[in-house]
Order: sequence, then C-alpha cells, then structure tokens
Amino acid sequence: MSETAVPTVAALVVAAGRGSRFGGALPKQYARLGERPVLHKTLAAFADHPAVTTVRAVIHPEDRDLYEAATEGLAVLPPVAGGASRQESVRLGLESLAEAAPDRVLIHDGARPFVSAGIIDRVLAALASAPGAIAAVPVTDTLKRETDGHIDGTLPREGLWQAQTPQGFRYGDILAAHRTALADGAGASLTDDAAVAEHAGLAVALVEGSSDNLKITTADDLKRAERLIGTALPEFRNGSGFDVHRFGPGDHVMLCGIKVPHGQGLIGHSDADVGLHALTDAILGALALGDIGSHFPPSDPQWRGVESGRFLAHACGLLAERGGRLVNADVTLICERPKIGPHREAMAARIAELCGVAVERISVKATTTEGLGFTGRREGIAAQANATLCLPGTGG
Repeated sequence: MSETAVPTVAALVVAAGRGSRFGGALPKQYARLGERPVLHKTLAAFADHPAVTTVRAVIHPEDRDLYEAATEGLAVLPPVAGGASRQESVRLGLESLAEAAPDRVLIHDGARPFVSAGIIDRVLAALASAPGAIAAVPVTDTLKRETDGHIDGTLPREGLWQAQTPQGFRYGDILAAHRTALADGAGASLTDDAAVAEHAGLAVALVEGSSDNLKITTADDLKRAERLIGTALPEFRNGSGFDVHRFGPGDHVMLCGIKVPHGQGLIGHSDADVGLHALTDAILGALALGDIGSHFPPSDPQWRGVESGRFLAHACGLLAERGGRLVNADVTLICERPKIGPHREAMAARIAELCGVAVERISVKATTTEGLGFTGRREGIAAQANATLCLPGTGG
C-alpha cells in the first residue's frame, strides 16, 4: 500500500460463542437490546463507519437462522462458521478474508454493542505507526490476589489496563501470527488477539476505550446495556415566545413571513414580524440560548429593516447543529385587524419552508381580545408561539 492510498479496513465480529454464563434461552449476542438483537447493534456500528470497507461475522453453525434475522437490513458479508475456541473462530474468520486481503482488520466481540465511532477511529489511527492496537481502559479498582477464598496479596494497579475490543492489526501480520500460534500449539493459552500478536513478537499499542464499551456476558450486563439504551432515548423540549409591535405608518404588515395589506404598518427595528419573532424566541428558549435580542441586538444597524425569516432560520440552524429537529410549532396572532384567516395557509407554508419541515407540523391561529387592551384598541399586534423540539439523547 502506498503512503497516500487509503487503507482498506475489514471488521471481523466474533459471535460464535454459546454464552453459558449468560443463562438465557438464546446466546447473548442474539438477546434483545431495545428493538433489535445485540449482534445487530454491534454489526451496525462497523457497517455505518465510513472507514470500514467490509464487515463479516463469525458465527456458530447452528445459529444461521438467528443470524439472518439479526442482520436484516445490514450491508454485511455472508458469515463464516467459527471453531471450537474463540481463537480458532478468529483464525477462520481471518482466513475467509484472504482473497480480499484488506490492509487492516478490526476484530471485535459480537456481544460488545456500544463501540463508538471514536474508539474505532483511535484504533485505526494507531495502526499508522504500530502493527497492532487495542482499545482499553486503565484499571482503577484495587486488585487482590485470592487463595482458598482469602486475600493472598494486593497487586499494584499502576500501568494495568483492561483490554477491550476492537483490536486492530495489519491484516497480514495478524493472520501470520494466528497461523504461528496454531502451528506451535500456543493458541489455547492466548486469551485475546493482542496476546496472539505479542506471542508473534508484534508491538501492540493501547488507545482509549470507554467504560460504556461493555461486553455482555451475564444477565446483569444485559440490564446495564438496557439502561444505556434508555439514556440514549431522544430528549423532547418545549419553548414559548411572545412578541408585540405597535402600529405606525404604512400600507402592509409582515406576519409569519407573509406581506398582508393593511392601512398601517408595524414599527420595529427589523420588519416587525411578530409571528416570526415569537417563534424564534420559542426555539431559542427550548435550546436555552437566550432570546432574539441577544442574537440580533436592536442597537446593531445591520438588522435594520431585515426580513425576520433570517432570525427564524438562524434559530433552526442552531437546532440542526445539535442534531435536533422541530417537531411542531404553534403560532397565535392576536389582533382585531387585519383578518388572518385568508392568509393562514400561506403563513404556515412559509414557516415550514424556513424551518425545513413539513407544513403539517406548523399551526397558525388568530384570535382577538374582544375589544379589550391595546390590541382591542387596534394599537398594535401581539403574537405568542410554542415550539416542541426533539434532541438526541445524551447517552447515545
């Protein structure tokens, strides 16, 4: 591979175990985690990663039907049957990739569904300068040696790391290392692929893993995984906004982005669109990002007479930057005149266009104050708005 070529990367997901400690009716990799089996979430993490070229699972021969159901909709290679041990399963998986001969291979546990794109990135980056690299976390608990059920000493934890997966390697190196371990009979004593690489004399780098990158081994592990899924549920927020502008000279008013003929205009630093101002404040409020005045100060001459659609588009852009979306918006215009009914559909369509959502998510209504107050005296127009936002969960 030339220095400028982008390396091809295969992900080999090992899912051939029977999971005797898990104790469920199904092997742990096929247990339900949310709406999908554990293995589906694991494979999807690699299939969705832009640097990963191909994805293949190593499975138990008796699990083919479970595998087909678990991988529905995923762009992965056909599985390969595993062997009697994990290391044999990995070797068979590596051998199955010999024709494709990827530059890099990531070996990952099928029951470790919370591997993040960042962990994958770090392992791959380390392979630019080392033949092997694994995700790991430093040991933080005090370690005790046990004999006959009693403490037989305390072990220093400095420099100790808990290995995780993915474990990444230059493909040719790790395949040769597995073949060597098979030939000299060392495979049974080597507990992970990093150990196989070490046995072959390959240097293996450590990169930062995550405590969330857990391996589901027991039923309690699955419960913890379910809690992690729960924290990743979408977050819904609601914001409200209110705005008022008084009448002045003019022959039209701007309401919800639509020019409405009227015997007076509205006075304001911008185009005085009370509907869009109220909705902008509702979105900013739901995001806890202040109000329209803090983003577009009236003292700044560049906003004089500007179309208020720019303010709303700005608020929606801030929402998009957070990975969120507008679920619905409800605007109520409060005035005696002009009549809003003939323009409601156009107003809703304009708001939907500015927010980038379907018009079915936008409501525009109007009411009067039965002649009471400043709107009843036809001194101005008020508007109130509510916005519901959906934001990604913090545990994703």
